[in-house]
Amino acid sequence: MNVLVTGGAGYIGSHVVRLLTDKGDRVVSVDDLSTGLTDRLNCESVNMLLEGDDAPNLLAELMVDNKIDSVIHFAARKQVGQSVEEPEFYFRSNIGGLANLLSAMRTASVKKLVFSSSAAVYGMPDVEQVSETDDTSPINPYGQTKLIGEWMIQNAKVWGLSAVSLRYFNVAGAGWPELSDKQALNLIPIVLERISKGQSVEVFGDDYATPDGSCIRDYIHVMDLARAHIEALNHLAEPGNAIYNVGTGEGSSVLEVIDRIKAVSGLNFDVKISKRRAGDPPKLIASNEKISKDFGWSAEHGLQQIVESAWQARES
Repeated sequence: MNVLVTGGAGYIGSHVVRLLTDKGDRVVSVDDLSTGLTDRLNCESVNMLLEGDDAPNLLAELMVDNKIDSVIHFAARKQVGQSVEEPEFYFRSNIGGLANLLSAMRTASVKKLVFSSSAAVYGMPDVEQVSETDDTSPINPYGQTKLIGEWMIQNAKVWGLSAVSLRYFNVAGAGWPELSDKQALNLIPIVLERISKGQSVEVFGDDYATPDGSCIRDYIHVMDLARAHIEALNHLAEPGNAIYNVGTGEGSSVLEVIDRIKAVSGLNFDVKISKRRAGDPPKLIASNEKISKDFGWSAEHGLQQIVESAWQARES
């Protein structure tokens, strides 16, 4: 295959690029390098924005010149808190970028797409495990942009687009130390960064309706998630947008994750409880039944392996 990966220099994208190139596929990465790092890449890389009036034509030319037959789309802004504070920026970036990409794919007759969606589309579901058929009611602009993105992709079936949207949960860990998450935007890398600086770790809320009062999330190893993207690419079929959750089916609270980091690192650090953040649901855990049935995919790593790989990458 000849695959275009947007956001390929990012944390998740670089793992997918590495797996694709290792199995012999040709990959071209497009990344604006706002958070991505070119030294993660072992493929051709183009530094460009997906936003702007010129992007559709430039992307279409790139696809034609490189005989691209499929696209995996990661490039997006993803900070929930920032999306609450700057909703216009998130809608312009995430929805505008996807609109330009779809226009380019239509022009270049590229009809296979795997879309990086998010469990944030569910909002605050009142169920033990959320499934793909549950209501989508995102409670922050980031989740709204992902849901609108799914709608846009579904509508593109009119010109023959075959797509899979992967709604995934909290990604962490490292498949290779050099591809580890360098951005302190998610819980585990935030904790590791703060303890490396001798700072206390901040927990946003301990008064949620959960056993220890902190938010519960489904944590997935980045290598399991990367494999899921490749499985999705291999299972693209008829026009439309097939939706799949990607998680472990098990939840861990913020305080449980912090305790696991303490055990793996051997460090005892201070934890500071702060008020809740806007836009944070108390609990999100995935049902994996659909992706397991259709793709034969399941997570191979648990929280212990996630934390160990993140810590080892930090120490390397």
